[in-house]
Amino acid sequence: MIIKPFQAIRPKKDLADKVAALPYDVYSSREAREVAKDNAYSFLHIDRAEIDLPESINMYGAEVYEKARKNLETFLEKEILVKEEKDCYYLYRLTMNGRAQTGFVCCSSIDDYLDNNIKKHELTREAKEQDRIRHVDTCDAHTGPIFLTYRADESLRQITEKWMLQNETLYHFTTDDEVTHQVWRIDEPEAIARITVLFQDINSTYIADGHHRAASAVKVGLKRREEHPDFDGSEEFNSFLSVLFPHDELFIMDYNRVVKDLNGLSKEDFLDKILSSFDITLKGSNPYRPEKKGLFGLYLEGNWYALQYKKQTDSSDPVQALDVSILQKEILEPILGIEDIRNDNRIDFVGGIRGLGELERRCREDMKIAFSLHPTSVESLMAISDAQQLMPPKSTWFEPKLRSGLFIHSLS
Repeated sequence: MIIKPFQAIRPKKDLADKVAALPYDVYSSREAREVAKDNAYSFLHIDRAEIDLPESINMYGAEVYEKARKNLETFLEKEILVKEEKDCYYLYRLTMNGRAQTGFVCCSSIDDYLDNNIKKHELTREAKEQDRIRHVDTCDAHTGPIFLTYRADESLRQITEKWMLQNETLYHFTTDDEVTHQVWRIDEPEAIARITVLFQDINSTYIADGHHRAASAVKVGLKRREEHPDFDGSEEFNSFLSVLFPHDELFIMDYNRVVKDLNGLSKEDFLDKILSSFDITLKGSNPYRPEKKGLFGLYLEGNWYALQYKKQTDSSDPVQALDVSILQKEILEPILGIEDIRNDNRIDFVGGIRGLGELERRCREDMKIAFSLHPTSVESLMAISDAQQLMPPKSTWFEPKLRSGLFIHSLS
C-alpha cells in the first residue's frame, strides 16, 4: 500500500474539542443547524455550510459550496485552524466503553483505489458522490477522513504503542457521547520512513466507512489530473485523507430492521410460515440480543422471540452466508414482500448504538415488527471485499465514529 504523510490543517490545541464534529452525513440539515447554533467553531460550518444560509436555500446549490470554502478560509484567518509546517503522520485513538482503537492518519493513493488495492464492499449513489465532489473541489481540500482498515501487523502495532508511550498527546478530549479522542503527531523522519515502508508490505486496505467520500475524493483527483496533464504523481490531489486501523481493534455493532406490517398476515400465520427455516423460542418481554451468527431476535406484539436458522449456508459465498442476507432471503422478501430494501418505504434500519429499546419504541409508534441481528464481523467484510462482492445495504454499523475537522488535507 502507498501511504504518505502530509501537512495537515488542524485545530489549535485548545479548540480541538469545539471544532470536532461527527461526519457530515450523520446529521440532517435541521439537526446540523441545531448542533452548531451555539458553537461558532463547529466544523459543521464547513462540512454542512448550508446551516449558515437561509433555511430555504437549495442545500446543493453553488452558494453552499462557496460558503464552505469561505468558512474554511475564515477558520484559517482566525487561526481556529492552523497548517503544519512539515509533513507528518498522526495516531488517532478513540476509546469507547473501555475499548480503544488506534489508527494512522495519512494520505492514501487514488491509484490504490483505482487498482482495487483499497477494497470496497458497498455501492455508491451518484447524488451523494456529486455533493462531496463539489465540496472537495470548491474547498480545495478533503475535510472528512476515510475510515480504512488493514489486517493487523505486529511491527506497526509496536510502533504505535511505543510512540504513544514516549510522546505527549497533541489532542485529548472526551465528546458528549463519552468517546475519548487522543491524537499524537509523528514528525520524526525515521519513524515516518519506517511506517511508510511497513505499509508497503500490507497487500490491501479496506473501506470500513466512507465509500461516498472515497469515491468523490478519487474523482476530484482524476479531474485535477485532466486539468494538469503534466502531473508527476507527487501532487496532493493524487491522494486522499484516511485513517487506517488494524482490523482486530474495530467494533462493529448490529444493524437492525423494523417493518411496518406483516404483509396481510396474522401473527399466527407469520410465525407458522417462518417455521420451515427457523426454530422459534419465546423469550418474553425482555429484549433479546442474538449471541452468535445464525441467531435472530424477533419482536412482535410485545414479545421477543429467538429464531435459530436451521438450514446450511453456502460457505463458498460470503455474501449469502451473512445474517442480513439470510433474513432477506428467508423472511423479508418471500414472506413480508420486501424485495428492494433500498427503496421500499415499509422497512427502516436502526443502528445498534440506539439499543434494542429503540426497536420496541418504533413498533409502538410506526412499525409492526422488528428484527435484531448479530453484528457482521470484520473478517466477513474483508472476505467479501477480497472476493470483489458487495454487502447488502445497512450491513455494518461501526462505532465509535471518527470526528471530522481534526485533520484536513489541502489539495494545493
